[in-house]
Amino acid sequence: MAGRQCYHCKQWVEEGEQHDCWTTTEAALTQDLPADLQEAWQRLRETAVAFGDQRIYASHKSVMFSRKSCYFFVRPKRAFLEVCVFLGRTVRAPQVRRADRTSKSKVAHMIQIRHRDEVEAPLTDWLREAYELADGLSPNPNTARAKSTLQSTAKQKKEKAARRSAAARKSKGR
Repeated sequence: MAGRQCYHCKQWVEEGEQHDCWTTTEAALTQDLPADLQEAWQRLRETAVAFGDQRIYASHKSVMFSRKSCYFFVRPKRAFLEVCVFLGRTVRAPQVRRADRTSKSKVAHMIQIRHRDEVEAPLTDWLREAYELADGLSPNPNTARAKSTLQSTAKQKKEKAARRSAAARKSKGR
């Protein structure tokens, strides 16, 4: 029995069966785009699919590309495709309209694509970097934070003990 589980309602959907718990689909988001943007969208999607195993799904007004976590998404607009790429560093380039830190390990880069020819290096390099970064990150950020907190707490206790012993030696030396 081929099929899939809906990402939104978790219901099992048979292959070819119509499912409409969430009216957003890739096709619905991209069907009204002008020809230039349709071509840019196709090239962007093909580039991402070539990276390897991932989940591609529509959510609200975006098409999400994710591995363990979302590594980039596309918001189709009337005049351009708004691409948000999550990297582990801040990139300064003419293509990047805005860069916002979204967590300790990720920076969201907003890029506008208006033509198929814009889907080439360095954009494709950034997408590849984001794809590889998404595999290395912990899916549960609290896990990484908890480990680092335990390590820093132990380090702080050692430093405090060292200060106390140094203070005790000084006071005995008087």
